[in-house]
Amino acid sequence: MSDRVLITGATRFVGSAVARKALAHGFVVRALARSTSPHANLAGLDIEIAEGDMRDPTSLARVIGRGVRYLFHVAADYRLWARDPNEIIHNNRDGTRAVMQAAREAGVERIVYTSSVAALKPRADGSAADERDRADMNTAIGAYKKSKVAAEDVVREMATEGLPVVVVSPSTPIGPRDIRPTPTGRMIAEAANGRMPAYVETGLNLVHVDDVAEGHLLALEKGRIGENYILGGHDVMLKDMLAEIARLIGRKPPRLSLPRASLYPLAAAAEGLARFTGKEPMLTVDALNMSKHMMFFSSAKAKRELGYTCVPWRLAVADALNWFRTSGYVR
Repeated sequence: MSDRVLITGATRFVGSAVARKALAHGFVVRALARSTSPHANLAGLDIEIAEGDMRDPTSLARVIGRGVRYLFHVAADYRLWARDPNEIIHNNRDGTRAVMQAAREAGVERIVYTSSVAALKPRADGSAADERDRADMNTAIGAYKKSKVAAEDVVREMATEGLPVVVVSPSTPIGPRDIRPTPTGRMIAEAANGRMPAYVETGLNLVHVDDVAEGHLLALEKGRIGENYILGGHDVMLKDMLAEIARLIGRKPPRLSLPRASLYPLAAAAEGLARFTGKEPMLTVDALNMSKHMMFFSSAKAKRELGYTCVPWRLAVADALNWFRTSGYVR
């Protein structure tokens, strides 16, 4: 195939995995990247890097308007904390709107938009939520989740107006090339370095980033316009994930389960310090609020309609840990 795809966010974690899968499927790949973005994740790949910004309509028109048939909009401001939380909402909502408008004006044939399970509402009984469990701006916890709800609302509205877009919602991707790293990646590295001696009782859905990337290509090929597909893996208790990291690294697993209430003063102090340093805190009030819910999700729809599959979560953890070790994040 010689069809050209544009990928936003291709220098980052999920985007670089999508870029590699697109190349493997025979596409010609163009990556939208800011001038300040590191290109290490794309080193050695036959990819055209086009300078631009998802918040800049002029650069988007230039980059999308030159022979792009398909678009993967993966880029997002993935922070659970910022000095100004509205900045995260603005970047993800308005940036997504600008990308979708540029794609519509350029006549892009098909679009895959990367949302997140952050835009879904966990079920109160702890069972796996699916695509019908949508959150709203009132129920979403924290700026990042609100931003993904707002951005997805923009995409859904444009889909009703004829935009040929399919939505995918990754759960918690882990694996190689998490260079920033993501909040979950930071947790894996910190646990491997022995800096997480305790945990709170919560659960999450772990998925290998390469499975998420393959799900993007399946959505491009088979997804129904305007539909949403969860690209998840396996539901895992946090304590079990930490125990697996300890086993792989040769440490004793954490045994202490902390009451969530005791951590709120620490989270508030960490956020206060972050306002001076500008560095994202390891523990936040929003993260503690999120941990009250089991972040469990079902990928049954993606498996049924797209043929989506995922590897065991322990393999995903091992691949992530191996990359963090070889890249110097773990002592």
